[in-house]
Amino acid sequence: MANEELEIINPPNTLKSKVKIGGPGAINPDMLEKAEQVLAGLSDSYLDWVQEDLKNISAAFEELKAGKGDQTKILGDIFRISHDVKGQGGSFGYNLMTAVGNELCRMLEKLPSPIGPAHVEAIGVHVDSMKLIIAQKMKGDAGQAGAAILAGLQKVSAKLTT
Repeated sequence: MANEELEIINPPNTLKSKVKIGGPGAINPDMLEKAEQVLAGLSDSYLDWVQEDLKNISAAFEELKAGKGDQTKILGDIFRISHDVKGQGGSFGYNLMTAVGNELCRMLEKLPSPIGPAHVEAIGVHVDSMKLIIAQKMKGDAGQAGAAILAGLQKVSAKLTT
């Protein structure tokens, strides 16, 4: 695996490619265009919404790091929040957030129970990466910087889960 080259595939994210145009039950193209405009207009609001997610995932991570509370429940909370981030990021032009959220979810699914300090640290690196992406407003895949972040996170995950 160390010598394999990773390929990131970003599927198109337009509503037009996902709906039938013309015929019975088809979407009205004008309404579809309006929906895409509304979605584009919500892009700025995403930064407010994701700040709330980052606050919540950071609080859960701090609780995990301190060893307080039920580890399984806290990990479930971190998974749920990262899953939400994964689902929303690409819709608002933050494809790297989707990729990092996905990477964190996949890593969490493979972790042993209970987890140890190295696992906690790896979760923290993912959370910090999400914060950096939003702080730097790294839209899309963020080019070489985004590829480097994602490749690093994938290496961390692979090391802990294989």
